[in-house]
Amino acid sequence: MKRQGVDEFTATLRAREFVRKVNPTTIPVPMDAYLEQVGAALKLDHSLEDDQAALSFEWDGKRFIRVNANDKPERRRFSICHELAHIILELPSEHGASPWWSYSKRSPNEIICDVFAAELLLPYTLFKPLVDKAQIGFAAVAELAERFEASLTTTGSRFASLVRVPCAYVLGEKGKVRYSARSTTLRDAKAWISPGSSLPEGSLAAKLRAGEEYSGPDVVAADLWFSDWERGGDLSEDGRYFKPWDQTLSLIWFEDEELPAPHHTVREEEEEVGLRELDGILPWPGKKRRR
Repeated sequence: MKRQGVDEFTATLRAREFVRKVNPTTIPVPMDAYLEQVGAALKLDHSLEDDQAALSFEWDGKRFIRVNANDKPERRRFSICHELAHIILELPSEHGASPWWSYSKRSPNEIICDVFAAELLLPYTLFKPLVDKAQIGFAAVAELAERFEASLTTTGSRFASLVRVPCAYVLGEKGKVRYSARSTTLRDAKAWISPGSSLPEGSLAAKLRAGEEYSGPDVVAADLWFSDWERGGDLSEDGRYFKPWDQTLSLIWFEDEELPAPHHTVREEEEEVGLRELDGILPWPGKKRRR
């Protein structure tokens, strides 16, 4: 495995191509068909350490995937798909850089393999129709995670990427943004969530991490999460906090499918319609106020 530099878009295309070949039709997706497609044998290993989720290797011309038998079923399923990503994308394994659950020092190759694994575990053709019918929030994400036998983390990321309304999923660790996934609408609108930045003060994620009791989704200004955001508007935010790992999961979205219209400065408006003739009459202030 020597290939380097596979990006997220390429990994997604390769994963969907692989899923089409296997054509799974049941939920949860069977792992046997995926393994058979690449000719890999699976071994559940009770001797692996707690921080070793899985590994793949070739021996005597055959492919093998060893998965930690002590992990929960949903973790084992994700580990299988992750190792299949290493095999198919020919990306070297870099598992030793950090614990499997941590994103703080996770290498780009490992994140790419996570993206690939999510596509296999939650195939577009089976997952997307259910996302379209769901109410946005972690209650729906948890229900889908249970049906597909996937983690809340993986399902939340996939959910935000495919839901119709402008939506983003953010994983925070130790008070910092470590990973985010955005819907197509938000990506096109350049709604950027800066990796490595601190969880926004006043966000539900920051409140939960500070010990505030969860009481349901919150409403926050969009520019609280998005860098250099000039469209205004409010976001709904739902979240979860996992103290043992000091991780926050955030789902943020606009209630309407349409994004708030970009704000125009006076100069931009003048350039669009031209300067009015000076008549000595002051214009009446508009009703809209910038947040």
